[in-house]
Amino acid sequence: MRRVTTLAAAILAGALVLTSCGGDDAAETTPKDDTGTSAAASDIKVGLAYDIGGRGDQSFNDAAAAGLDKAAEEFGVETKEAEASNGEPESAKEERLRALASAGFNPIIAVGFAYSASVVTVAKELPDTQFAIIDDSAAVGDNIANLLFAEEQGSFLVGAAAALKSEAGNIGFVGGVDVPLIHKFEAGYKAGAEAVNPDIEVQIKYLTQPPDFSGFGDPAKGKTAAAGMFDNGADVVYQAAGGSGGGVFEAAKDAGGFAIGVDSDQYNTADPAVQDVIITSMLKKVDVAVYDFLKTVTEDNFTAGPLTYDLEKDGVGYSTSGGQIDDITDKLEEYKEQIISGEITVPTE
Repeated sequence: MRRVTTLAAAILAGALVLTSCGGDDAAETTPKDDTGTSAAASDIKVGLAYDIGGRGDQSFNDAAAAGLDKAAEEFGVETKEAEASNGEPESAKEERLRALASAGFNPIIAVGFAYSASVVTVAKELPDTQFAIIDDSAAVGDNIANLLFAEEQGSFLVGAAAALKSEAGNIGFVGGVDVPLIHKFEAGYKAGAEAVNPDIEVQIKYLTQPPDFSGFGDPAKGKTAAAGMFDNGADVVYQAAGGSGGGVFEAAKDAGGFAIGVDSDQYNTADPAVQDVIITSMLKKVDVAVYDFLKTVTEDNFTAGPLTYDLEKDGVGYSTSGGQIDDITDKLEEYKEQIISGEITVPTE
């Protein structure tokens, strides 16, 4: 792994990747007083480091951005955003976090498990800076909060929806990158489908293997994988593939099939040309986690360690936009209550 060899180069590299909400420093969020004059209502400055794709991916990163935007509006916190690039060395992630901290941003939120090692390293260097990392429990420290989700539970519900809607008894799953986190989506989806139809066929395809994380940002790969599933008899395909999911939607449109979105309500965020093929989305409420975390910070109640958002906490779920699953929501709600009560235990592998 290539390392940055001088302090000057490191600081410059970190500075170059920083972007604000509007693409320049002038767009940092500041509140206004009753007269409309900009006035700092809070001394808190929040740094947010995105995963690959950044704001505008219509999925995981956009959900984090929504939580940040809500906190900025309600609490008057100032914000700064930075974005990862595919294939970057670990040192680039570290310098992104250091650059945010050196600019006075505290807390800093890292979006995605790819930041695990860099958060640990930088958090040790900067014990007075508070960090949160989404989707990772391995980064442990007195100044690190872990925002986690029961993705398998939400995926169970959309798996049940896929099976209830499938006329072919054949459905698919496209994972962006073959990593344990995405295995949770696959496991829950398959379990939900099999709860409805034990004989259902579930086709599985991962777009890339670590250390290649481009599977989260390559719509062409997503389209090819999903097209193969539709050609092989599937009529519904669920994607947990970030920005690559747009290609899955295109494949569903071309095949006359259906797709299931992920993280956000993608019926409302995807290209309108494919809107009609998205029957539901597995909602992973990253926006709620980001907002809640920032609320605790503004209340001086930062707490290190894991916090898991599950069905009981309304941290995961499914969307009903478009009305295509209105006829089966009663059944999905039954499954939801059985999971919350413990009658159903959803696997993670």
